[in-house]
Amino acid sequence: MRLVDFITLVDNTSFTETATFRRIDRDLRDAIDHVRWPPNGPDFAIYPESGKQRNMGNGVKPIKKGFQALLSQRGWQLEQRYPGVQDELRPGAFDAWVEPANGFSPFVLEWETGNISSSHRALNKMATGLQEGILSGGILILPTRRLYRYLTDRIGNFDELKPYFKFWSSMPVRGFLAVVSVEHDRESLDVPRIPKGTDGRAIG
Repeated sequence: MRLVDFITLVDNTSFTETATFRRIDRDLRDAIDHVRWPPNGPDFAIYPESGKQRNMGNGVKPIKKGFQALLSQRGWQLEQRYPGVQDELRPGAFDAWVEPANGFSPFVLEWETGNISSSHRALNKMATGLQEGILSGGILILPTRRLYRYLTDRIGNFDELKPYFKFWSSMPVRGFLAVVSVEHDRESLDVPRIPKGTDGRAIG
């Protein structure tokens, strides 16, 4: 899989100038590149079929599993919630979470597997963490429109979220917030569809 766009929404601390942030950026890019389909293949090939109809198109959760697998190998925690916050007040878990050095708060990554409302919630969840001083930064990863059309219908995607970037950029928070878009390396009718639901295999 390949990274297409990297859009910074908020960057108003010295964190991005540190070796720790460079490590986070490297882990992010390597984890995206690590995602393969079929599993253990040379790249990420998508079966080019619209996901609008039931039992058609490709699933999304197995893609995230491949992304998380490499991050876990590099010491990231998976499905981590805000620590020290009452259960009824804290939002859902983040897909990947790392504790930076040099006194910075945790940094998180979210790979979108829900609809566009889920994408809004993910960015709001990160912005809340910045506002409360719980996080130093966060990045949301979404499919491009070119990939989106072959995935589960109505999955959150970069192009649909783009009109709201100015809003998040204007939020009075301190830290780093960004959105990344990803897409397949190629289309092929010779590869299997990515399973939908929770029964897919991790991609690695």
